[in-house]
Amino acid sequence: MKILVCGGAGYIGSNMTAMLAAEGHEPVVFDNLSKGHRAAVANAEMVVGDLADHDLLVDIFRTRHIEAVMHFAAWIEVGESVAEPLKYYHNNVSNTQNLLSAMEAAGVGKFVFSSTAAVYGMPRTVPITEEMPKAPINPYGHSKWTVERMCHYQSRTGRLNYAALRYFNACGAGSDGARGEDHRPESHLIPLIIQAALGQRPDIKVFGTDYDTPDGTCIRDYIHIDDLCRAHLLALNKLDDCAEQVYNLGNGQGYSVREVIETVKRVSGKDFKAVEAERRPGDPGVLTSDATRARNELGWTPEKPELETMVASAWKWHRDHPDGYSD
Repeated sequence: MKILVCGGAGYIGSNMTAMLAAEGHEPVVFDNLSKGHRAAVANAEMVVGDLADHDLLVDIFRTRHIEAVMHFAAWIEVGESVAEPLKYYHNNVSNTQNLLSAMEAAGVGKFVFSSTAAVYGMPRTVPITEEMPKAPINPYGHSKWTVERMCHYQSRTGRLNYAALRYFNACGAGSDGARGEDHRPESHLIPLIIQAALGQRPDIKVFGTDYDTPDGTCIRDYIHIDDLCRAHLLALNKLDDCAEQVYNLGNGQGYSVREVIETVKRVSGKDFKAVEAERRPGDPGVLTSDATRARNELGWTPEKPELETMVASAWKWHRDHPDGYSD
């Protein structure tokens, strides 16, 4: 199948592109390289362009005979979304509407959307199921929920079959070791801790040590990038006979900030300073997933659920690429 991978030069998109190619598909990467890295794309065909360019998208769909779209292109920084909400609604919502419009114009009806657990906001109970109220507390989460609703109503017209996959905390490097996290600036916990282990930052901040958790620090649900991408493949394969799929993607098991720090120390053999700091506003104590629906309907089971496995793959990539990608 020929698949347009929007945001295919980013962390998740590049790993997805590699997996698609390994499974015999023909991915075409579409990225404006504002956050992605050309070096992450490897040998896949790549088109540098912007999702705001409707005519270019329609041309790509028609000339490349695209059959499906995987959409990873979005701004993802929660704090920035609060400071610059219009930037997030333009890129995450308006540009996705433009993408869906171009798909409709070209007769492309299969869509896999990168959503987020942030659509749930501050859940009252955990683990989180797909049926729980959607109450995002920031523009980032709300922008993703808005796109989900847009997909839902477009699917009702019969012109779109889609899957919305709500990620928890993607981490690790792909199984071939070639593609890891290189966000600039970095905001994800495991790469930040690894930077401290590499001596690239003086310490790692622990925001809040008085949560109602076993060690007082926040607990989050981490999922290896390979497991995440496999779920996308399964959802893609199901689009032929299913107009609407919505799944949480997580391991269902949480790890605390202190557990992650100690695991990085153990895997890397490095010691570094952890500095306690005040809680960040809006950080819930525990966020874990119930991914039963994905397990039952997709036949998906995480194959790399152990924190040490996830950290080890990330550590190896950052150790081998201390400055990230070269471009």
